Amino acid sequence: METTLSKDYKERITPALIKEFGYTTVMQVPRLEKIVINQGLGEATQDKKLIEIAINELTAITGQKAVPTLSRKDISNFKVRKKMPIGVRVTLRRERMYEFLERLIRVALPRIRDFKGIQGKLDGRGNYTLGITEQIIFPEINIDNINKLMGMNITFVTSAATDEEGYALLKAFGLPFKNEKK
Repeated sequence: METTLSKDYKERITPALIKEFGYTTVMQVPRLEKIVINQGLGEATQDKKLIEIAINELTAITGQKAVPTLSRKDISNFKVRKKMPIGVRVTLRRERMYEFLERLIRVALPRIRDFKGIQGKLDGRGNYTLGITEQIIFPEINIDNINKLMGMNITFVTSAATDEEGYALLKAFGLPFKNEKK
């Protein structure tokens, strides 16, 4: 089953990017490779149940099982031991990635209060990270069951060589960037 965004990429976005950047072949057109959703949970050192809650929420949001991220070394000031769970992440690819992107653009982002668009700053290699402060913007999360607001980072990894190409790709997908350009 093909999602509307993956079909849209093949039928509308690819020809538009070929025209805009003058690619000679379809293989040069940048594409969205994966979306990585990451939640850093520093408070998980005190409260072990926080990781379980975060895994369940991220799994509900993405439709794919979330995995805990473990610390690499001991940091005594933060009461962190090596291999202690300190976050949760999910990597989405192919159809799940397109489904999540569509839900993010059409449903979740418009639910943010006083939303005026997202910053248009990419990382220099055509990738973009979006920070979200509250997980309750996703309709999969039941507000009554929330005991702590947790933010997350959503990273869009593209095959674009430059920020300009990555920005054009993500803008074509419908990410609501503010009117300024980088």
